[in-house]
Amino acid sequence: RHHLKYFDKMRCLRKRSAVSFLGILVVCLLFMNLYIEDGYVLEGDKQLIRETATHQLNPERYAHSFKDLSNFSGSINISYRYLAGTPLPRKRYLTIGLSSVKRKKGNYLLETIKSIFEQSSYEELKEIAVVVQLADFDSAWCEGMVQDISQKFAHHIIAGRLIVIHVPEDYYPVLDGLKRNYNDPEDRVKFRSKQNVDYAFLLNFCANLSDYYVMLEDDVRCSKNFLTAVKKVITSREGSYWVTLEFSKLGYIGKLYHSHDLPRLAHFLLMFYQEMPCDWLLIHFRGLLAQKEVIRFKPSLFQHMGYYSSYKGAENKLKDDDFEEESFDIPDNPPANLHTNMNVFENYEASKAYSSIDEYFWGKAPSTGDFYGIVFEKPIKISKIKVVTGTEDRQNDILHHGALEVGEKIVGNKKGRQCTTYLRLGEFKNGNFEITDVEHKVLFDINCMRILVTKSQKEWLIIRSISVWTSQTPNQ
Repeated sequence: RHHLKYFDKMRCLRKRSAVSFLGILVVCLLFMNLYIEDGYVLEGDKQLIRETATHQLNPERYAHSFKDLSNFSGSINISYRYLAGTPLPRKRYLTIGLSSVKRKKGNYLLETIKSIFEQSSYEELKEIAVVVQLADFDSAWCEGMVQDISQKFAHHIIAGRLIVIHVPEDYYPVLDGLKRNYNDPEDRVKFRSKQNVDYAFLLNFCANLSDYYVMLEDDVRCSKNFLTAVKKVITSREGSYWVTLEFSKLGYIGKLYHSHDLPRLAHFLLMFYQEMPCDWLLIHFRGLLAQKEVIRFKPSLFQHMGYYSSYKGAENKLKDDDFEEESFDIPDNPPANLHTNMNVFENYEASKAYSSIDEYFWGKAPSTGDFYGIVFEKPIKISKIKVVTGTEDRQNDILHHGALEVGEKIVGNKKGRQCTTYLRLGEFKNGNFEITDVEHKVLFDINCMRILVTKSQKEWLIIRSISVWTSQTPNQ
């Protein structure tokens, strides 16, 4: 156990060191950018760089400035060519953006578009817009792709949910003779730098089309009803601050943003287009807007299906092993206050179990009568409950003897609310608990839920996930 604690402390120390290093790196990049004469960095952006360079390596102060800078909220002045379709005046819920270039081997764009539409229900299709940016300077290839897209997806174009755009080469900054960071060959630097500009232009176009934006690549397969899953996750995060929600662990696939952040992200990619790959810049952007930790959801909603990379046709076998293609049921997990009387290990606090984020609660060896409590903000009807304890690498840190109870009749103030009456729904088996049709077994509106330790154990306890599905909202 002491060894475990030592290694976990070392891991946390490395994580904190990495965060500090990334902050210093970004500010250093800003300082170096003072000497870059790039016509596509706006005057307001240059002024920000000058001011930031004098902040003496204070990334938190810079994050505040970057977050509130009004110059970054404006769009970039670019003339887009509409190759197919035009945006409808009505805002959608979600825009899906993908940028595509000619590949030396294989082309997956049509399959990606097909997957987006086929995996969406009729009702979901009403709430999405798909923007495809053909970012290659080969006009013959672009014309051929437009013909193929128009033939296969004509009704989606007519319905205003599919738009194909192109940005003329004249709008691009210089892509030759760029800095050779990370020992990359010159053609690799040119490829990834252009890719950053491609995405900046795409984000700039999509900024006012919807409430949210998700970034995909042009060789991706989607999970069934992915929009419904995304909406449920966004609802579950209501009231909490986030910049990026991740629905895939690969690169920049499945990264979700508020649309109001897109202009700033577009400016950011343009400012540092030659510094590093897009997925690295996205990490810095999230950190500058004060989201320190990754917020990634499982199972993943998007899978990389391409075998050949768009860079030189090289093999790219990356797969997301958390992806599930068939429809799955994401829990509602309504807003609640979480508390426990167990001895919490380091920063594995109670809140980390009550979400679909890849984190968990970890407490030291619990005793009889210890509990993990959930007090819902409003009385609810529950249809299903599922609790999983332990992890694959710590299979003995499960709840060996425990029960799950639901309660009513709240007493106390906001800080110390609890229920006075509890009903036991069942016992844990092999560290897990699952029950359905709860609304038919519990006749009252549920105010509280708790996991109760019924026998002391020497092993520590990991609560990996607590999932709650609700039925109709009770009338109040």
